[in-house]
Amino acid sequence: MTDTLYQLDAHTVKDAEDVSAICRTCVSGAEVTELCGYGEAVTELLSGMTLLFCDGAEGCACADLRKYPERTVAEPENDKVLRGPRVGFTETLTVNTALIRRHIRDPRLVTAAHTVGKVSKTDVVVCYMEGRADDAYVKRLSDMIDAAETDSLSMGSESLAECLIKRRWYNPFPKIRYTERPDCVAAHLLEGRVAVMTDNCPSVMILPTSIFDFIQETDDYYLPPPVGTYFRAVRCAVSFLTLFFSPLWYLLISYPDFIPEWLSFIRIREQAGLPVIAQLFVLEFAIDGLKLAALNTPSVLSGSFSIIGGLILGDFAVRVGWFVPDTILYMAFVAIANFSQPSYELGYAFKFMRLLTLALTALFGVWGFCAGAAVFVILITSNVTVGGKSYLYPLIPFSPRALGRHLIRPKKKK
Repeated sequence: MTDTLYQLDAHTVKDAEDVSAICRTCVSGAEVTELCGYGEAVTELLSGMTLLFCDGAEGCACADLRKYPERTVAEPENDKVLRGPRVGFTETLTVNTALIRRHIRDPRLVTAAHTVGKVSKTDVVVCYMEGRADDAYVKRLSDMIDAAETDSLSMGSESLAECLIKRRWYNPFPKIRYTERPDCVAAHLLEGRVAVMTDNCPSVMILPTSIFDFIQETDDYYLPPPVGTYFRAVRCAVSFLTLFFSPLWYLLISYPDFIPEWLSFIRIREQAGLPVIAQLFVLEFAIDGLKLAALNTPSVLSGSFSIIGGLILGDFAVRVGWFVPDTILYMAFVAIANFSQPSYELGYAFKFMRLLTLALTALFGVWGFCAGAAVFVILITSNVTVGGKSYLYPLIPFSPRALGRHLIRPKKKK
């Protein structure tokens, strides 16, 4: 192979010092770039690239002939749809970019490569539609990625997110929306969003993100507009019910005079060994314990384990007098309702707010409940997204057309 390349070089390249000419004329069938620096060449070689050196020429040619072991592009477990393609991202960056290219065959689709990590030197790709994405935001995001200081992105997108989020990291509400579906990423790119892909990670970050993005799902767009709009309304209502359902019930039973006659059935008619507030907190932690146990249980047994474990624990807890049936019923509703939206981070943000509101209500009554609601509003309004965009857009700044598109599933444009 070496002799062949030298013969082609002698025949086609008059000046042997031009590496770019070698790349154009001697190597085909691969992505080839010209490298001049020693450090850059070593990094590419350690990344699996093929380097081509020519006697008498400065620098070298770098050919991408890598082929990594990879799994199939199967549908992601946590982002399924009733209709639509059964395709998901993998841990290979080149495959992920190809899946997006399959949806958007336009020369304005830009994939800008970056390297993050002093030791790992992980490939990170910023993907956007030129002319639709905000150029200033793309530049600011690219500068933030280049300035990220870390040894390695050992946790993939989460490691990169922690490098990008330096302000108000303690705020539990998610600042980034993740997806593993190429069709979802393509739709957001066409809306002017930016996608950030990390090698060795199937989750793609969609930026900028607002709280209203989490009431949407990919499945909404594979169903008729009235059905998709109904699903959004249910998802939004159920999500806020999970936040205030148990604190409001505890407030009402703490002040029986506040309970109207038509809600008299929510009063507790049985006594238990634990106070009601303790029952609610114990059940909150018990539900998470069952989740962790199911996560570490073999997939064949996880479903039956969760159901049987929940039934047995709940039934025996009532029989021995620890809990009353009311608390188990209400917490079961909250646990099931948490799965109405796919964002794991948003579900736990609501959980933390619910626990805080419960604790404040138990300590200060009505004023504590109002304080918990106020903390929720303050954290939502003060949350800072990656790049500095408003977390409440299109409510702040107000855009009625954009707000309508978030709340009502729009008809596909021609």
